Amino acid sequence: MAEVRSAKLEDLKSGASIEGLTPAGSAKVINVEWFGDQAVKVVFEDPNGGVQDRIVYRDEEHSLKVAGTGSVFSFDASGELLRLVTEAHRIKLAHHFDPYLAIHTSLVQPLPHQITAVYGEMLPRQPLRFLLADDPGAGKTIMAGLLIKELIARGDLERCLVVAPGSLVEQWQDELGEKFNLEFDILTRDMIEHSRSGNPFNDKNHLIARLDVLARNEELQEKLIRSTEWDLIIADEAHRMSASYFGSEVKRTKRYQLGEKIGQTCRHLLLMSATPHNGKEADFQLFMALLDGDRFEGRFRDGIHYADTDDMMRRLTKEELLKFDGTPLFPERRARTVHYELSDEEAALYAAVTEYVRDEMNRVQRFAEEDAKRKNNVGFALQVLQRRLASSPAAIYQSLKRRRERLENELAEARLIARGKKHKLGAGSDLVSDDVLSNIDEYSEEDVERFEETISTSATSAESIEQLELEVETLKGLELQALEVLKSGKDTKWTQLDKILDDDLMIDADGIRRKLIIFTEAKDTLNYLAERIRGRLGKSDAVDVIHGGVSREERRKVISRFMQDRDLMVLVANDAAGEGVNLQRGHLMVNYDLPWNPNKIEQRFGRIHRIGQTEVCHLWNLVAANTREGQVYGRLLDKLEIARAALKGRVYDVLGELFEGTSLKDLLWDAIQYGDREDVKSKLFQQIDGAVDYAHIEELLSKRKLTNDVMPQATVEEVRLKMERAEAERLQPHHIQGFFLEAFEHLGGKLKPREEGRYEITHVPVRIRERDRLIGTGAPIQKRYERICFDKKFINRQPVAEFVCPGHPLLESVISLVREQYGHLLKQGAVMVDDADLGNEVRAVFLLEHSIEDGRRTSKGSPQTVSQRLQFAAINEAGKVSSAGIAPHLDLRAATADEKNIAQDELGKDWLSRNLEDAVKGFAIIELAQEHLKEVKARRIPEIEKTEREVQARLKKEINYWDSRAFELKEQEKAGKKTRLNWENAVRRAEDLSDRLQKRLQQLAEEKTIKAAPPAVRGGLVVIPKGLLLQKSNSTSAPSGFAEDAEARKLIEERAMQAVLEAEEILGNEPLDVSVHKVGYDILSYDPRSKKQRFIEVKGRIDGATSIMVTRNEIITCLNKPDDYILAVVHVAAGFAQEPKYVWRPFEVEPAFGVTAEQFDLKHLLQKAEPPR
Repeated sequence: MAEVRSAKLEDLKSGASIEGLTPAGSAKVINVEWFGDQAVKVVFEDPNGGVQDRIVYRDEEHSLKVAGTGSVFSFDASGELLRLVTEAHRIKLAHHFDPYLAIHTSLVQPLPHQITAVYGEMLPRQPLRFLLADDPGAGKTIMAGLLIKELIARGDLERCLVVAPGSLVEQWQDELGEKFNLEFDILTRDMIEHSRSGNPFNDKNHLIARLDVLARNEELQEKLIRSTEWDLIIADEAHRMSASYFGSEVKRTKRYQLGEKIGQTCRHLLLMSATPHNGKEADFQLFMALLDGDRFEGRFRDGIHYADTDDMMRRLTKEELLKFDGTPLFPERRARTVHYELSDEEAALYAAVTEYVRDEMNRVQRFAEEDAKRKNNVGFALQVLQRRLASSPAAIYQSLKRRRERLENELAEARLIARGKKHKLGAGSDLVSDDVLSNIDEYSEEDVERFEETISTSATSAESIEQLELEVETLKGLELQALEVLKSGKDTKWTQLDKILDDDLMIDADGIRRKLIIFTEAKDTLNYLAERIRGRLGKSDAVDVIHGGVSREERRKVISRFMQDRDLMVLVANDAAGEGVNLQRGHLMVNYDLPWNPNKIEQRFGRIHRIGQTEVCHLWNLVAANTREGQVYGRLLDKLEIARAALKGRVYDVLGELFEGTSLKDLLWDAIQYGDREDVKSKLFQQIDGAVDYAHIEELLSKRKLTNDVMPQATVEEVRLKMERAEAERLQPHHIQGFFLEAFEHLGGKLKPREEGRYEITHVPVRIRERDRLIGTGAPIQKRYERICFDKKFINRQPVAEFVCPGHPLLESVISLVREQYGHLLKQGAVMVDDADLGNEVRAVFLLEHSIEDGRRTSKGSPQTVSQRLQFAAINEAGKVSSAGIAPHLDLRAATADEKNIAQDELGKDWLSRNLEDAVKGFAIIELAQEHLKEVKARRIPEIEKTEREVQARLKKEINYWDSRAFELKEQEKAGKKTRLNWENAVRRAEDLSDRLQKRLQQLAEEKTIKAAPPAVRGGLVVIPKGLLLQKSNSTSAPSGFAEDAEARKLIEERAMQAVLEAEEILGNEPLDVSVHKVGYDILSYDPRSKKQRFIEVKGRIDGATSIMVTRNEIITCLNKPDDYILAVVHVAAGFAQEPKYVWRPFEVEPAFGVTAEQFDLKHLLQKAEPPR
């Protein structure tokens, strides 16, 4: 260790190590500038690798000490504790050693497209401004959860806000909690009103908010803007944040304005939507402006603007998604249209109700413009009646009855108020705003049911008591007619469903009824069907229901029953189960009521056609052929079926975009009102035929693709192979378990092993529980835990175990305490022994950290880190530096006092007291950091330069446009013409855009200033090889099975490696020697037939050997990949290697944390050996 003495200002020279310049420890002087002889400006590198400067005055000399130029390490710390704190440090920075940490510590089995989205597209982007637009059912919530967990592990996320539609917030909370152990609170009214700080967004770091709660409350938005910056905001179903052009003006919805605001309050922004493009490019570019307003400034002008969004979004369609074996992720979808004819009684009721609806609509058309709200409410009420007429006799009867009763009450009230005088009826207090009606599909099913019930029973076109009396009398007649149809039992629609229930597809090969989902709209129909099907099947518990009135908890129970209980065969639901509900346990579905919004067909189909579905999905659509709307819908479905065959099912993906200008709802409503006219019917059929034209659908599919993203088989294969290698080196479960058990007991905790892989914690010390309050990791730590486990497969046993992994407060508190208590030992160092190394060369091992930064500054003023790595490096007496592997400390044990005495001559050599850190840093700068810098630049520079090009192109065109407009307007004003826009305003607009361009280019220039920060040494230790101790202790022979001298042992290892490499090549495999990387195996071999990798540890021994030594890392690597790990034993005699012997699954028991290497009986191991295969 370097000698320390008091310092003078004159000692502050370049290269000097000085204590006292920074509280962090010894600093290295880089440059000195004198001011007279009483003060100097010192530029220095702190122990963490950061560069600082300060002024030092003569009277401050007493606080400085010269540490000399030698090593700061004394290597006299406790080896056991150093090993423990080094592992704590490694787990704290686990993402450096486990590239898929979030996957290994979450209860998910991600698919290739999910892995590439998170680890290939989103994590590398700094900052992230991204649209994830994969098809419905692709698992975007899982991708978001993985992203959040990885950003937390990287220290890049503390505050996260999820904005989602109200119907999905509980699902977000459940999935993030259950699958990722992420605790998120839902923003509630109580939370807003009783905020401790006055701002609920500052009270919670992990929050989920309802989209419309934020969009409709400007005061809440102001609090959001004023809150502490969010690290990540995720907007689910983000297409609801829409804006459109009306003429030259942008109509920004309240949701869009919210989207603009949240983009200003976060570093990372992720928009999620399966339908980001509504067919209008200008609207799409307004939507993309939420991510980058500069790249999408101004109105899109075809032929002038071009927007390449490939670097801002990822979109994969269902047909492109593959499983790891290369097969399609989603099965085929098949739909069939079931046409039926109404009975005479039903047809008469249909005609009578339709006539009533048409008469009322004709009357409502006369309403004045200022009464538009009432007009729209009455029109909506009549549409509801017409849809319920098509739904079922039960639905139309109950709807007519409720409407008649409500209007009778209003009539009685009106008569009372009038008292015999002429009285004009008011609009009523139950009318719903036009904004709600125009966006009705955006509301939850519970809200929709409430709106429909309120409006359909109360909104009327009657303007006088006399007109209301006439309407009530009409309703009485219709109600009586509907009751007669209901009582008659003649329900032809039910008859068709009854036949479907007997379809061959309803019964599986074992004669068991398959599960079926039936979608309706009206709750009356839903209940009516549920009762009839219960009677049909003869089992009351065979049918259950979901509608807007079913509570969240009850809904979860019903879904769970449907997924798990074989007795529940039929689920009858309305669109409360059409979004955010997973029902892939069934693959058969009936649309008993067809929605007037075609997007809902895809949403409903998506409940069964999603990840996890293995069967072909079948859909039956029921259509009344002799109704006006049924004829239109039937035409549409028949044409769709023809197109489906040609387009392999992809027609369902664009249902909502088929009709341009006129929606399907408008076409159906036109059919109801004017469908008796042949010219109208012919025009409607022409519109249907044009919409479902093959070429039109192909064009829509092409537009819908939006990007060039694909998921080729080669990419899937690459992802799978990377995952296999990462699994071999993962920290969870074994490395985490070994550390936790050791550290927890060291800190005073008490636990007992219970069932396999599970433990009971009987006492958690107070300091561990209090530590959690200081570091704030999430849920509070308990005093005891009935069961904990470290492997996912042991969670769901009785009692259910707590899954302890990185991010869990119990583990995080233990890590924090160990690092606080023993972190100083990292810079003290210790002497360790490598029992598996029979060489005689002492080495020093150091833990290095190196970062890549850009020109931006964080909120704390420090440089923005864009990438960081941790690596172990070893240096020998000759100064040669090499990689020391991924966790060398785990294979080393603390040297005993006797062993230190034996190796005293080697430990006392001068080279160990030199400044080895500089040599290791030099290695890191040339060999590690330089390559790291190249990788980051290769990834980031093209992204930034593309953004620069796009921003310049867009903003310059807009600047030119407004300059030109200013000139035109000025000339018009000179000519005496009146203009809507003042020419000076156009000039200011151009100037503002020019300022924005310069600021954005400056920001991008800072992002492009990518540089390597100086590497920092975080810890170190000295390693004595076992061979040296044997040599120094005058042992007469090497351990059994080993050659006598180091050179002979090296030759045996080389012969053994060569023999295994040749054996693998003979098998047709592609082996690669990776022994230099020290990753827990020596050879990575790819089998092109099985397309799997095998991890081979090679042990070469002289003939007659009786044992082998295996390190902790080798054993745990085997446990991580038990089915693909091979121990290859090669006997070498007279310089020739015999045929290798392969031992599959050689190790089955995890060693205790203190065990660094184990001796295995070779004869016992070879009993299950076999020739290479």
